[in-house]
Amino acid sequence: MTPGILAARRAQVSYTVHEYQHDPAAESYGTEAAEKTGVEPSRVFKTLVVSVDGKTLAVAVLPVTHLLSLKLIARAASGKKAAMADKLDVQRSTGYVLGGVSPLGQKKRLPTYIDASAEQFDTVFVSAGKRGLEIELAPADLARLTSAQFVPLQQD
Repeated sequence: MTPGILAARRAQVSYTVHEYQHDPAAESYGTEAAEKTGVEPSRVFKTLVVSVDGKTLAVAVLPVTHLLSLKLIARAASGKKAAMADKLDVQRSTGYVLGGVSPLGQKKRLPTYIDASAEQFDTVFVSAGKRGLEIELAPADLARLTSAQFVPLQQD
């Protein structure tokens, strides 16, 4: 039971946990999750942590099929510039290891932004807090549990 799953359980939202055997040699955690769960990749969302203006951290949740636009996440977070956060800062602030960072149940709640494409699906998949573990839930529940906003985040 991860903090992400506990957060969904405590909030009494409908969710399903999907577990698969993680391959340490996999090049992309998100693509591996889509393949091994048999879900169309556009419904599997990755969780990325960025540093905004070198001052604050923010979370971007977007489909594994797309790259994050650093301009769009900076704008969403009311900043001028964003960069991928240092991996130690990510682990310290979220409590999760890279490849298993969940937007749910983070140690420190960070401002969170979900790509607007999530709203077209009944459910989406995000990391449940460890490699090889996904949680499926409604985008609206994900947004509510993370106090997130839906915004465009995908790089053109």
